Amino acid sequence: MAKPGLSAAVLLLLLGFLSVSSVNADTLLSAPLNVTIRELEVNSAVVTWEILEGDPVIGFAITQQKKDVRMLRFIQEVNTTTRSCALWDLDEDTEYIVHVQSISMGGSSPPSQPVLFRTPKESEKMASKSPDEVTMEEFGQAAQLRAGELIIIVVVLIMWAGVIALFCRQYDIIKDNEPNNNKDKAKNSSECSTPEHPQGGLLRTNV
Repeated sequence: MAKPGLSAAVLLLLLGFLSVSSVNADTLLSAPLNVTIRELEVNSAVVTWEILEGDPVIGFAITQQKKDVRMLRFIQEVNTTTRSCALWDLDEDTEYIVHVQSISMGGSSPPSQPVLFRTPKESEKMASKSPDEVTMEEFGQAAQLRAGELIIIVVVLIMWAGVIALFCRQYDIIKDNEPNNNKDKAKNSSECSTPEHPQGGLLRTNV
């Protein structure tokens, strides 16, 4: 026959185990769902995911790994409700494996199903771009080129206007001086010519 004290101790242990199990069940998070890779570029990508409604998620943790390479990159953010994360500094034409975990005050969820993706080659990315497609960076460069060209054109026009104005000023000065030059020439020529006789004959010196 079991002793009363031993039975009470066993009962207390069972109650404690059940209470701990219920707490763990309440704080256990589900793994993120629908993990997807978007905006895949040569050196970057964006991973998105979803969580079950009601999970007390306060952040996320992402594990990024090159396929067949042991080195990992671990990204963790807390105090955020975002459901996406940018992956940067990727190598072109390389396969990567990504896992996502949810974080709560009680710990982390199990990792999501692994997602495998490959970054494109630079040549493939350039070939896939439409000739009519213009990125914001290219648009900004074109705008800067146009602004530079306009500045050069304005400077050249101002220089030409200055040259023309200077030429017109010099031309006016030359035109203003021409009548005075003609008068001086006429005066000098009249002074050097032989005076006429009052009766129309030329003066002659008596020898």
